[in-house]
Amino acid sequence: MNVVTSAKIRRDLRAELHQEFPRINFSFHTSMNEAKHDLQQADILITYGEDLDAEIINGAERLKWIMVISAGVEKMPLETILNQNITVTNARGIHKIPMAEYTLGVLLKTIKNMDTWYDNQQAHVWDRSVTMSELAGKTMTIIGPGAIGGEVARLAKAFRMNTLGINRTGKSANHIDEMYKMQQMIKPLQAADFVVSILPYTSETEQLITKTQFEGMKSSAIFINIGRGQTVRQADLLEALNEGDIAHAVLDVFEEEPLDAEHPFWAMDQVTITPHFSAITSQYQPRAIDIFKRNLRKYINGERDFVNWVDMNRGY
Repeated sequence: MNVVTSAKIRRDLRAELHQEFPRINFSFHTSMNEAKHDLQQADILITYGEDLDAEIINGAERLKWIMVISAGVEKMPLETILNQNITVTNARGIHKIPMAEYTLGVLLKTIKNMDTWYDNQQAHVWDRSVTMSELAGKTMTIIGPGAIGGEVARLAKAFRMNTLGINRTGKSANHIDEMYKMQQMIKPLQAADFVVSILPYTSETEQLITKTQFEGMKSSAIFINIGRGQTVRQADLLEALNEGDIAHAVLDVFEEEPLDAEHPFWAMDQVTITPHFSAITSQYQPRAIDIFKRNLRKYINGERDFVNWVDMNRGY
């Protein structure tokens, strides 16, 4: 059985795979250009997903399973993979700890006005009049509360916050006080002091959040997007900020990345920009490879109830 990687895997994790699966032939590469030759004989591919196209998939005639060591699969040739009957799994869930910590971190940074702390220290200014608020008693609405949203809500509860959720079905989720369907979105947005979007990018979520949703929020609301940039109509968000429909936006993802250096967001005091790194952590690859190991044991035993199986018709 041949396993090929186009993702650069840490040396210690490569050694673990060799040790735990001595009968498997692993071919480790750092890019798809390196991996292409071996991919022709591969049964399994480990990839970040963004290096695949239809031509590569069609050339990998033996390929039966793709392990994507990230959560998003929207940049993959989904139709070709579906036609070739290739199983896809991903690393969904491994991002919940760093992304939840990021979310609470930027909320505290914003409501405690920490940028002013830094500026005052640099200027040697002793100013006890800095405006600050607190999280306790506030309401957080989470759009798309899956594994990541559940962890965000759990931490929010530790800060004595109320939590509302919005998903496709209205089905309850851990640590969410009240859940709403997408069609009921405006009500939980109106109640929110903080809105956190963790939506994946699909045909159903593309530009789902528009001027209508921003106008429905409190003028004091803080909007955070750690899902996908394409789920928000960026021009509408810019207008909402300029018109005071919301008070602040924390953006880790954008319609096009990297964000153009001339985009107005960069110069706006009411916007916090980070370069799509809310999921980054030293534990990223170990957690992803742990999921792969669990599924590889199932694969070897002829089982197909994989952890994090991806429905290629839905794209998640």
